[in-house]
Amino acid sequence: MSYRTTASGATTRLMSEMKALRKEKWIHFEDDDSGTLNILKWRFGLMVINPDSAFNGGYFRAEMVFSDEYPYQPPKFRFLIPITHPNIYPDGQLCISILHTPGEDLMSGEQASERWSPLQGAESVLRSVLLLLDDPEINSPANVDAGVLYRDRREDYNKKARETVERSKRDIPPDFEMPVSFEEKPPPKAENDDDFWAESDEEFDFGGSDTGDDDEMQDFEDEEEGSEDDDDDSNSKQ
Repeated sequence: MSYRTTASGATTRLMSEMKALRKEKWIHFEDDDSGTLNILKWRFGLMVINPDSAFNGGYFRAEMVFSDEYPYQPPKFRFLIPITHPNIYPDGQLCISILHTPGEDLMSGEQASERWSPLQGAESVLRSVLLLLDDPEINSPANVDAGVLYRDRREDYNKKARETVERSKRDIPPDFEMPVSFEEKPPPKAENDDDFWAESDEEFDFGGSDTGDDDEMQDFEDEEEGSEDDDDDSNSKQ
């Protein structure tokens, strides 16, 4: 069955997806700086904030292009900075299953569940790209030399990754603050209120009276003594 959607349908969906992504710390849309917006062509910076990643600290400019058939057809993705990686072509495009057209591919052996479907979205693609940066698929590399480097000379591969990270930092917008962690900052510690903790000559009054309590206790003791006397008199008469 063939699916199509109108341009307005794709636009509505993409506007919603972009709105959600703007809340994420690991992506920065370039139109935030330029004031322009093409909903079918996104340009942004993808950030890697992971101490265990060879690409930690990178700000990688990238582009996603959508068609009027979105979400029934996948977007196109490419990095706008050269990256030495087994699954990244020289032109910045990626070899990744989620960007392949829907359906099972008998030639490549990819299952339909691995490929694009309308249930996917832009965020699914971007998170898959970030995962791929740290976990390359070297059995079917787009860049054979990078695949061999990753497999046989990991230290050299990591060195090239660090060089790419340093080069990518030149693309960080001047007024943009690069996050150092994706964890939420703890709320500010409340300052001690000295007036609250200050000692006071006045005692707390919870509605009772010390004098009244003493009088009531004395009346109770007198009644107890009177009851004991009555019991003694009754016993003596018997």
